[in-house]
Amino acid sequence: MATSPSSPDAPRSPGSPATGEEWASRLLREGEVVSCILTPVGSNYTFLTTVRDADGRELRAIYKPRDGEAPLWDFESGTLYKREYAAYLLSQVLGWPFIPETVIREGPYGVGSMQRYVEHEANSYYRTLRQSHRSELKVIACFDLIANNADRKAVHCIKGLDGRVWGIDHGLTFNRVPTLRTVIWDFWGESLEEPLLRDMERLLEEAEAPKGRLQELAALLRPREFEALIERVDWLASMKGFPKMRRY
Repeated sequence: MATSPSSPDAPRSPGSPATGEEWASRLLREGEVVSCILTPVGSNYTFLTTVRDADGRELRAIYKPRDGEAPLWDFESGTLYKREYAAYLLSQVLGWPFIPETVIREGPYGVGSMQRYVEHEANSYYRTLRQSHRSELKVIACFDLIANNADRKAVHCIKGLDGRVWGIDHGLTFNRVPTLRTVIWDFWGESLEEPLLRDMERLLEEAEAPKGRLQELAALLRPREFEALIERVDWLASMKGFPKMRRY
């Protein structure tokens, strides 16, 4: 079956330096923005864009400019776009690649985050996926505890046409105080699988002398926010499972 030139899995062509994630990330960073349409959802300005490379290949993306962020009392102004990228970096460091390729770049309305748009099944969201994709949603739930996600809505979990479950909208993350707000409560009280525990333990080891993407993540956050992130990873890894719900 032929692959669309606009797919992140597009085959390598002469002069094309990368494919897959690398190709998508490079196009998001360096491609020309040839269209930019404001979407009528959310409290922050969000644009559906198309970026094009020198060979004419295109990719649709979601662009969230810093100057379009609404002020919030519990998050520092002008930082949500950084948190979108920080969440992507954390997913990559952990080896849980459920967040589409994301970059920080200049756009038509200034600096902001730009994330690959996932073509997805209509009406796919958390409640339609909770029975058939438990393992993928469990990873997302674990991530949300670590990242302290304050905005996990049902529509922020989607099933791509590639069959994968993706998580989107991570601007309200990494607060240093507990702010978890999520629709995913299915796994509370359940144990964590060994692969997830090993990923967290590896991150804790790497955090002693951050390099690469983890170092970049640390630079995006306030020092106390990064410290709180590591504390949450240590807490969850030590429990080896999700917290138990209290009954009153």
